[in-house]
Amino acid sequence: MKKIIILLGCVLMFATVSLGQTTSSKKEAKKNLTVKTWKTPVKGTKYLDHVTKYDAEGRKIEEIEYNSYGMQARETYEYDANGRVVREVVYNEQNKPYRIHKIEYNADGTKKRQLNYNAKGVLISVREYEYIR
Repeated sequence: MKKIIILLGCVLMFATVSLGQTTSSKKEAKKNLTVKTWKTPVKGTKYLDHVTKYDAEGRKIEEIEYNSYGMQARETYEYDANGRVVREVVYNEQNKPYRIHKIEYNADGTKKRQLNYNAKGVLISVREYEYIR
């Protein structure tokens, strides 16, 4: 019985260490990375479907979605000193800003609210977050 408990403890410790390394190595692998996804319809020509770009910190900074005719939408992300997204800008198919989201956080790092603006900077809605335990 003691051998089983010791064995389970070793397995759990190994899994915890491995999981931590996997998470940090995934972020490390995304540094300055651009990922392109291509789509090939059964009847049609291969085209660029999606592009995701990451900065030197491994954070997503831009996401572009395409269809067979060209760019469909684009979204950019800005971060604060704590690595939290504080601003998202959504662009339309003409690559013009369509929506701007400004995100505020609570002291514990959870989202407090998201302010949604139109392209002219007029506030159109507010999304508030409530955490219940």
